[in-house]
Amino acid sequence: MNKVKDKVTAEMIEDLYKILLKLETVEDCKNFFEDVCTFQEIEKMAQRTYAAKLLLEGKTYAQTIDETAISSATLSRVSRCIQHGKGYNKFLKD
Repeated sequence: MNKVKDKVTAEMIEDLYKILLKLETVEDCKNFFEDVCTFQEIEKMAQRTYAAKLLLEGKTYAQTIDETAISSATLSRVSRCIQHGKGYNKFLKD
């Protein structure tokens, strides 16, 4: 990618984050995500979030896969994000 495209992409992503900060209710989130994402995209994000919640509760990979039907590759990525990321731990832990 060239520098101009990278800058525009970074600005678009920053704008998206700012929009997300304006969402105040579950209904706001539902309406926004239904406009922005396909049902499958929303479903996959929900699946990953629920899988992270299960792992944080101490469930095994096998239990989490059984309960969510998530692929082992995706679950591995979720697990790495729990270990090294910032979002799941901040927002899913009680």
